[in-house]
Order: sequence, then C-alpha cells, then structure tokens
Amino acid sequence: MKRGLNPLLALLVLVLFVLSLLVGPAHLGLMETLRGFMAGGSEATAIILRDIRLPRALLGVLTGASLGLSGAVLQGLLRNPLADPGLIGVSATASLGAVLAFYSGLAAASAIIMPLGALLGGALAVLILLAVAGRGNSTLTLILAGVALSSLAGALISLALNLSRNPFASYEISFWLLGSLKDRSMNHVVLVAPLMLAGWLAMALSARALDALSLGEEAAHSLGVDMKRLRILVIAGVALATGAATAVTGMIGFVGLVVPHLVRPFTTQLPSAVLLPSALGGAALLTAADIFTRLLVTNVELNVGVVTALIGAPFFFWLVFRSRWETA
Repeated sequence: MKRGLNPLLALLVLVLFVLSLLVGPAHLGLMETLRGFMAGGSEATAIILRDIRLPRALLGVLTGASLGLSGAVLQGLLRNPLADPGLIGVSATASLGAVLAFYSGLAAASAIIMPLGALLGGALAVLILLAVAGRGNSTLTLILAGVALSSLAGALISLALNLSRNPFASYEISFWLLGSLKDRSMNHVVLVAPLMLAGWLAMALSARALDALSLGEEAAHSLGVDMKRLRILVIAGVALATGAATAVTGMIGFVGLVVPHLVRPFTTQLPSAVLLPSALGGAALLTAADIFTRLLVTNVELNVGVVTALIGAPFFFWLVFRSRWETA
C-alpha cells in the first residue's frame, strides 16, 4: 500500500477531475464532453466546458494540492499535528486584501482586481513572516506572529463589514469569504498557477530537512540543517501556495489539517514521505467536495468552504480528544 499510494491517489484525482467536468446543471455525457474540447462539438457545450467547468476543475486540483501540501509541511516544521495553513495568517491577510479591493470599489473595474488585492495582502503577510523567520527566532515566535496576523486581519475584515453602507457589498464580501470555486475563469488559473508551482517547489526543497527536524532541533542542527533557511523555505512556500489559492477561492479551511492525517498511516510517516500523498489527497478531497456541492439538491448551491468546514471541524475535535487520550 505504501508503494502504491501515490499512483492510487493520482488516479483518484484524475477520475474526480473528469467527473468535475461532467457534473453540473447542464447534463453532458462523456462523449459530448470530449467533443466539446475538440472540433465537432456544439458551441454551447464548448463554452460550458472551457469557460465554466474546466477553470473550476483546475482550481479544485491546484487549490486542494496547495492546501494539503502546505498542511503537511507546516505539521513537519512545527512538529504539531494540529497545524494547518491558516495558522500563519496568510489566508486571513489575503482575504483582507480582497475585502479591501471590494470595499473600496476597485473590484468593480475588473474581475481580476479582487484576486490581485488578495495577492497583495498575502504578499504583505509573507514579508512580515519572512522578517520574523529570517532573524532566527524560535518556531513559537513564528506561530505567535501568524496568530497576530490572523487576528488583526479578521478584525479589519469585520470593521469593513461593519462600516459598509451597501448591503449588497456586505453580502458579496461575506459570500466570497465562505470559499468557492464557481464563477472562476481561466484568467484566474493563469494568474495563480505560477505562484502555486513556485510554492510547491520551495516546500519540496525542505523535505529532507524536515526529516532531520523530526529528530529534534538539536539533532537537525548537528546533521547540518540550517533552521533559519528551513523556516524561510517553508514560510515562503506555504505563503505563496495558500495566498494564491485564497486569492481566487476565498477561505477554504481544514483541508490542510485533515488530509495529512488521512494519508500518514499509509506512509513511512517521515515528513518527506507525507508531502506528495498530502498534495494528491488535498486535490482529491477538495474536488470531491466541490462535486458534492453540485450534486446536492438545494435552492442555493453550497459553497465548498462550508462543506470542508463541516468535514474538518468534527475531525479537528477528534484529533484533540485523541491527543488527550494519548497523553493521559
């Protein structure tokens, strides 16, 4: 199972990606879908697939992989099974950037302004966190800086909602914060995909150092691990990947917390062995959750961020109680 885990998860992601292209209000068969990508299909089918479903499916895979990988890397760096990408404050700060773009009215000029605002907010968080990590401070200081960023961003988002005189604007901001993959275009994919890939590369470069760190900071240092460089690599990678994801999808929680725990029992449990399965598992989980929102018969389509929260919150409580049982 350990050797076949990655191919199995990759196959699962592929199957779910295809299902994501097939599922929607307009019922399209497999052959009709294939013709939609090629010459010979109807124009309406081509528009549905290329302009609506394909960006949604791609963002589901990219965002899920970014969140799953980020969660696994942070749990390795912090040696804390309850760590997730939201812990360092990048998601909240990116959301603040998007909210300010909408609140100021700039988002009305172009659909791309809102994600750009989120990217600027995430970039600010990156600079702050890298300044903290680059000074050689402890991991605890890094966590506290992230918590402070999250709290400040949350307070400013609440202030923007409180001061908004336009009920429609308040509704749009709140709706975006719930997290969703719908109504996104290929422009969004092109905007964030390079940033996510850069984040993945930075996190992949930290894999061996994370294995050494699992023995403790002193042991890792004796093995030649530069803790300052490791913190910078992880923070930069996580911030790039999760900040870019948040910029186009809003806040989607718990994927980075849940997925590493689901795949870890089927690996050697070394941090480096959990990274790729977590990325694939995150892509599968978020894509499956997004498909579920389209299959569920309701008057209003659920946001995928709501679905992941409904999955993740009970899982989080289970982790807390399990930790208590193990330490009792």
